[in-house]
Amino acid sequence: MNSYAQDKLRQPDLQTADSYFFDPTREVKAKEPYAFGVEWRLDLGFTQANERSKNASFPDMYLHGGKLGFTVDFLLPIHFSIQTGLYYGLTFGKNEQHYRSLDIETVQPEYVRHKVTEHSLYIPVRAYYTQKLAKKWRMLFFAGPQFQISLAQPDKVTPNLSEPMIEFADANHIRYTDYDRVADNQLYRFNVQLGLGGGFEWDRLRLTAGYDFGLNNLVRDKRASYQHMWSWGWFVHFGIRIGKDRATIIADKTQFE
Repeated sequence: MNSYAQDKLRQPDLQTADSYFFDPTREVKAKEPYAFGVEWRLDLGFTQANERSKNASFPDMYLHGGKLGFTVDFLLPIHFSIQTGLYYGLTFGKNEQHYRSLDIETVQPEYVRHKVTEHSLYIPVRAYYTQKLAKKWRMLFFAGPQFQISLAQPDKVTPNLSEPMIEFADANHIRYTDYDRVADNQLYRFNVQLGLGGGFEWDRLRLTAGYDFGLNNLVRDKRASYQHMWSWGWFVHFGIRIGKDRATIIADKTQFE
């Protein structure tokens, strides 16, 4: 086929073309470009875990602290990505477990005070959807599991118990001396959570918040069937991107096509 015939095939039929074709203000909707790539970030966050329990040995407790780590986003077509990474978390919590006095001769309060320090690693695996709002502003939503590995949970215990109450605690396996809750096989190290959340991104900066729901029972040394504990909690993360973003990766791809 000669060049004249090829050009003729490309030209529209002006007699049958829609009037919209001649509108100078019409916009041609281009197919949104995409490119595979990765985005790296450094993250700093605050977290509050709620240990929800149904036993006397591990009373309900809030653990407050921080997380520091990095994430990597694997960019997928359109607005999706898969994020994973690694965080180190350090949290603190305290609580008092009160008991009715078994000593008739005294009315002193009976309690065991717990001060827990938890060292953990967190590995998130989240699916992200990102929507552009303005030139450098983006809104995002995410959901997916997170795997928490507890490295250590030392519990500094301060008892205020009478002799009859100490005998009761021994008989019911209630701890009233210092110990490590995971090293002493009281709790499982591995915690599976399912989280969801959202946030905003401006240029290199990203702010996200969400909630993680603990799925597995953490009580390892169960003395009764009713002993359960789950770790749920909310978090806020502030991250800064290192290297190229999605737009730059797409521009680099289209430049060489």
